[in-house]
Amino acid sequence: MTVKHPNSADSAGVGTAFPWLLTAATLLELIEHRAQLTPDAPLLIDQHDVRLTCREFRDGVERVAAALAASGIGPGTRVAWQLPTRISTVLVMAALRRLGAVQAPIIPVSREREVSAALVTSGAEVFLVPGVWRGFDYTAMAAGLPMPDGARPQLLVIGQDAPESSDTAALPPVPYDPEEVAWVYFTSGATGAPKGARHTDTTLLTTGIGFAGLGRLGERDGEVAAMGFPIAHVGGNQYLIAALAGGYPVLLLESFVPDEAVLLFRRHWVTTTGGAPPFYSALVALARSRPGEPLLPALRTLKGGGAPCPPSLFEAVRDTLGVVLAHDYGMTEVPMIGVASPVDPSDVLAQTDGRVVPGNRIRIVAADGAPCPVGEVGEVQVAGRGVCHGYTDPAETAAAFTADGWLRTGDLGRLHPSGHIEVVGRLKDMIIRKGENVAPQEIEELLARHPGVAEVAVIGLPDATRGERVCAVVVAAPGPAPDLAELGDWLLREGLMRQKLPEQLEIVDALPRTGLAKIAKAELRERFAEPGP
Repeated sequence: MTVKHPNSADSAGVGTAFPWLLTAATLLELIEHRAQLTPDAPLLIDQHDVRLTCREFRDGVERVAAALAASGIGPGTRVAWQLPTRISTVLVMAALRRLGAVQAPIIPVSREREVSAALVTSGAEVFLVPGVWRGFDYTAMAAGLPMPDGARPQLLVIGQDAPESSDTAALPPVPYDPEEVAWVYFTSGATGAPKGARHTDTTLLTTGIGFAGLGRLGERDGEVAAMGFPIAHVGGNQYLIAALAGGYPVLLLESFVPDEAVLLFRRHWVTTTGGAPPFYSALVALARSRPGEPLLPALRTLKGGGAPCPPSLFEAVRDTLGVVLAHDYGMTEVPMIGVASPVDPSDVLAQTDGRVVPGNRIRIVAADGAPCPVGEVGEVQVAGRGVCHGYTDPAETAAAFTADGWLRTGDLGRLHPSGHIEVVGRLKDMIIRKGENVAPQEIEELLARHPGVAEVAVIGLPDATRGERVCAVVVAAPGPAPDLAELGDWLLREGLMRQKLPEQLEIVDALPRTGLAKIAKAELRERFAEPGP
């Protein structure tokens, strides 16, 4: 069965469905419309109480674009950036679009292996880094990255304040083509190497405005959002678009530390925030440790995606925080597939992942490609205006899209008669830990080099705080079996980012096999799925 939003034919339908939203063909038009409509309203707030109004943001984008142009960035320049969630980063992101550059954000926790691959994948000519941030020297890492043929991008440091120039008269014409590929967002492939999803203003505005509309963000007076996750994630872009469309400010947190975040949320009277399920769980745990008063009295909704959200977590958020958890469904290739409405009934919110975003269509198909009836589980496939224009690697594009142009998500789901989608699992073995993809094969290949490892399988196991935890199942080589700490140190020395390290180790005599001699990972998941430490 195929489902689309009744107003999905074009962008005008979004305005019809959600009349309080601004719509535009490009991000720059949306910024301009917002600056004209509410010039003096706050748009961005940081944790140091620095604020930018909608007009100040628009004007600041021009000055930052002029400064970046003076550094040699212009139309078509391929720019990768690895910057924290700051006002300066939002200005740089919009300024790069103003210049017509092609930008490739990289999340700050990525290290040498991931960053090198991302720079190569995106063909970066310029690389923007924050210098030293949270004790890590990004400049030194960038300078030492192994690059093929010595093709090292130009390195620019962007600090707490973005560079500015008053020479805006020299800027190139404003880009106007909403269909040009201007963004590359990374997602892990089956081998762990990043795939670059190619996005346009149309794809990102379709999903970002749909996120605001179906999620009813900005519908009520006094809306204040908070972004406690990396703005380099595609969700950061969606939060910005939703705020511009809905006309409400966003509080930016450089990192999410629950105690500190709660103080900031209370100070700025935050009404909506979110991320992945671990974010929800952290707030629930903090509220339970402080009984007797509301943790966040202004908070109305939690929203996010990145990983499955069990009904028990919906109930914990409702009962402990007193707010509505309206969990969404998306992926790097389609930032918002389903968006939950906070006014839906509780049983619907607990069991499903929202309705289809206007401009997109989904279908549920069986293993043989036949359409599944309502209520039957099959693979979720997506088509429409919010779907990326393939990957930077044409072979990856060919593998991911059907002959008739539908994206294979690799997710298993079912459609409800109400039009809601419920995601029930994944066809792939990809592990989603704290909202980020972890490719088992990448870790397996590194662990297989350890002298104490004869065979290894890496699986994801359900985890109440992480969504999934990474478990390494090892057949030890002759001699003392390695322990978890030893394998973790080995992986770090091999260049794996800390966020991908296994949290659980199981030593077995042999790995179970399927009839085709492949490792039976489903059997391993079932065997070791007891609660972790």
